[in-house]
Amino acid sequence: MFAIIETGGKQYQVTPGARLKVEKLAGAAGEKVVFKRVLLFSTDDGAVLTGADRLSEVKVKGRILEQGKARKVVVFKRKPKTDYNKLQGHRQGYTLVEIEEISKGKKA
Repeated sequence: MFAIIETGGKQYQVTPGARLKVEKLAGAAGEKVVFKRVLLFSTDDGAVLTGADRLSEVKVKGRILEQGKARKVVVFKRKPKTDYNKLQGHRQGYTLVEIEEISKGKKA
């Protein structure tokens, strides 16, 4: 069983027990999170569900393991002959999430 979810403008294929780094989400470590944007759901027997009306009952639940920052990306700009140098760094925030359950319940 797996699902494809969208969060932070990116798509991820997730299975129960999977850990993934996603764009920073609100919440502290240990809190639960529900991914509302499910694009595809596949059951163990191979049946595939797509379409917003059929996926409205699929829920992907996870738990936030940690909030952190990725490694620094260095941006260096230089223009020759004009004595222009600019050094800038950036550390992107991320959230480490463990997928606990993918459930297909009744339509609410």
